[in-house]
Amino acid sequence: MAAAQEAPPAVPAADAAATPTTAIVKRLTDGSFTVPPGWRMEDRDGLVVMVSPEGDARVALVDVGPATDAAAAQEKAWRAYRRDAPPPLQRTVAGAARAGWDEVVSVVYDTPPGDAMLRHAVAHRKAGRWTVLLIDAQSAAAEKRGAAVRLMMQTLRTHDFTEESFAGRQAHRLDSGRIAALTGFVQTAMAELHVPGASLALIDQGKVVFEGGFGVREVGKPDPVDAHTRFMIGSNTKALTTLLLAKMVDAGKLGWDDKVTKVYPDFRLGSAETTDKVLVRHLVCACTGLPRKDVTWILNTPLGTPASASFRELATTEPTTGFGEVFQYNNLMASAAGFIAGHAAYPKLEIGAAFDRAMQTYVFDPLEMRESTFDYTRARARDSASPHAYDRAGNAAIAPADAGFNNSIIPYRPGGALWSSAHDMIRYVGVELSAGALPSGGRLMAAEHLLERRKPIVSIGANHDYGMGLMIDRQWGVPIVHHGGSTAGFKAEFAVLPDAGVGAVLLTNSDYGQYMLRQFLRRLVEVVYDGQPLAEQELKVAAATARNGFLAEQARLTVPADPVEAAKLADHYVSPDLGALHVTRDADGLRFAFASFTSRMASRRNSDGTFSFVVIDAGAEGFELLAGEREGRRVLTIRAGQHDYIFTEAAATAR
Repeated sequence: MAAAQEAPPAVPAADAAATPTTAIVKRLTDGSFTVPPGWRMEDRDGLVVMVSPEGDARVALVDVGPATDAAAAQEKAWRAYRRDAPPPLQRTVAGAARAGWDEVVSVVYDTPPGDAMLRHAVAHRKAGRWTVLLIDAQSAAAEKRGAAVRLMMQTLRTHDFTEESFAGRQAHRLDSGRIAALTGFVQTAMAELHVPGASLALIDQGKVVFEGGFGVREVGKPDPVDAHTRFMIGSNTKALTTLLLAKMVDAGKLGWDDKVTKVYPDFRLGSAETTDKVLVRHLVCACTGLPRKDVTWILNTPLGTPASASFRELATTEPTTGFGEVFQYNNLMASAAGFIAGHAAYPKLEIGAAFDRAMQTYVFDPLEMRESTFDYTRARARDSASPHAYDRAGNAAIAPADAGFNNSIIPYRPGGALWSSAHDMIRYVGVELSAGALPSGGRLMAAEHLLERRKPIVSIGANHDYGMGLMIDRQWGVPIVHHGGSTAGFKAEFAVLPDAGVGAVLLTNSDYGQYMLRQFLRRLVEVVYDGQPLAEQELKVAAATARNGFLAEQARLTVPADPVEAAKLADHYVSPDLGALHVTRDADGLRFAFASFTSRMASRRNSDGTFSFVVIDAGAEGFELLAGEREGRRVLTIRAGQHDYIFTEAAATAR
């Protein structure tokens, strides 16, 4: 391995501080940051290196001092950190100035996929001096310890900076002017990000003060979006799943601290010891240490896959960190939670049918959510939005995505497969604001059971925690209870401001709607509390970053795939985790047929001479398969966080 890829030199033990067990603030020359619990701190002249508990991730904070620009600053930082040249620079990305810094620039490096490393830098300028944060981590470690890395990045601030706080401020009612500010922001964001359609609903003091839509359901067609248009809401579904769990607690059918095996004896994780630890609340807290494992169900879920698939996948999954130690998001656990809640309600039904009936009976009917459904045929039959993404195979314009890609979520639906509307979702938000009281009178459940879901369990980042299917954000001094949702071609968010009595729902029909969700939350609190107008500038930066990032990655691809390299592929591959993969070549280029969907493929020559093949069909794009050989057979490898999935050359199989 070349010197540029080697680990940094070790620091003598005498220079290393003790491993902190609670978060502390470390002062630098021009700023400070928060040290995550459990990370070891290595102090050197001009820099501090934070080392993860396993030693496989390092974050260096380097006082660079004067430099001509961000590129020069990051080079000086790497040379100070590991006494060698930096990784090959791919591009720099200007970000929004924040936390007291005059300029913030992200640095993207060319790291071949075979290295299985994440290397990244963020250069911060104050006046003429630079402070650079370097990430040097194994890819698996970067996913596992992502919350700790976010904490350091989010808390790196100048000494004179104080975060704006709305604590103690008077919340304003959403009058016509404030509503116009929010609707105008959504429309501006849509234009900046080329989002075809969005639906918005706002509630204040128990009254829906706005619900409506903007744009169209599908590019090139006139049908408008309105408050009743159905969108996939992705992981917003989790909040409703945990609402069902809370209802089962309220009804005495299970308890938050019951062992899961007591409620559902067939529940298994990778070992008996781990299985025995899991309580009902652990199913939805993202705190058990189970790693994300999405690729298996995204690529290997044929139509007709039963709901029991969640439990089959979990039975082979073990935690990679301790219970309660770090935030690790696992969709399969949330999926199991919903099915277990359904089983508690209707123990004689098949678990999928039990969940569907329980959600209808205990959530949708009482909340009068008549437009919400897990039935895809019903959802698409009338007034539904189509998913969209940038077209990598064409001219990089927004194009309809393959709606069939989202079929792979159906067997795991409690974790993220609900179709709903802004009209319906704002009714749910209203029940969150009322702590369980229904608009029609009576209660959905006792307040204590609903509110239990909001108790912080594990940290996501600075002043940001995960409860049970809910995020609790206190960055701006007031609690915001919220969750995002992401499926192919749909991005969504709901937010509850309990102290203000205000809530919102925003649904979009484009992958690039993702870049307006956080900014919308900021705009909402600005409007309610008369905050500094930061959201619009953050939006412009996010939109430019998204577009430029897409174009930069697109420029590295060969579309259609290089025919010479495509010809070297086998026709058939198989993976023990991902099933069969069939390769076809025709006049339109190369196609890969996975168990769940088929896509056109691009190719990319990597800097180490290897070739990757990249999924490019809108909505499914981004999966990368690295071509190689193992034991004399051709292989294709997908690297996804803490998992490597290998397709191995196989004989032809029946389709």
